[in-house]
Amino acid sequence: MSTITKEFVKGLWDELPPFRVLLGLCPTLAVTSTAENGLGMGAAVIFVLTMSNLIISTIRKIIPPKVRIACFIVITASLVVTVELLMQAYAYPLYQKLGIFVPLIVVNCLILGRAEAFASKNGVIPSIADALGMGIGFTLSLTFLGAMREMLGNGTVFGTPVMWESFQPASFMVMAPGAFVGLGLILAGMNAFNRYLSRKKGEKEPVSQNSTCASCGACNSCGQ
Repeated sequence: MSTITKEFVKGLWDELPPFRVLLGLCPTLAVTSTAENGLGMGAAVIFVLTMSNLIISTIRKIIPPKVRIACFIVITASLVVTVELLMQAYAYPLYQKLGIFVPLIVVNCLILGRAEAFASKNGVIPSIADALGMGIGFTLSLTFLGAMREMLGNGTVFGTPVMWESFQPASFMVMAPGAFVGLGLILAGMNAFNRYLSRKKGEKEPVSQNSTCASCGACNSCGQ
C-alpha cells in the first residue's frame, strides 16, 4: 500500500476520529439528531480540514514555532467564515439547524490536532490525503450516528419514513441523552467487533478500541 493511500484510509477505520481517537466529540454529540445534520456538519469539516491542512503544510516552514497554534487558529477561522457564508447563501435552513456549531469548527480538536500532528510536519499531498481520510471518516461517523438517532427517535432517515406503522419512536433519542446512548452503542459494537477480530487472529487479548493518543491527536506517531 502506498504512503498516500495509507494516510487516506487510516481515517476511515483505524483512526476513525470520533470513535477511535475520540476527537471532535462536541459536534458528534450536539448536532447528530438527524442524518442530514450529521452529513452537513461533516461536509463543512471536510472542507475546513482539507484546506487548512493544505495551507499549513504549504507554509509550515515559515510559521514561527512559538506562534504556530495561533497561526493555525487564524487559518482555520478564515476557512470557517468562508463555510458560513457559503452555507448562508446555498443551505440556509441547514445553517440555522447547525447554529453555533458551525463557527465552533474553529476550535474543533480534530482540525487543530491534524494541523499540529500532521500538516505542520508533512508535505502537501500526504496532508491532503490525511485530511480527506479523516474528514470522510468524521462525516460517515456523524451521518451514521444521526441516522440511528433519527430512525429510533422519529422513525425516519433523511426525513423519509423507514419504520413500520405501529412503531413507537423513542423520542429521547433525538434529545441530548440520546446522543450519549447512541455513541455508547456504537462504541460497544466496535469493541465487540474488535474482540471478534482478535479471536479470529488467535490473539489472547483484544486490541483496545481507543488505543491511540486522543490528547495530542498524533495517532500513534509518538510510539505510545
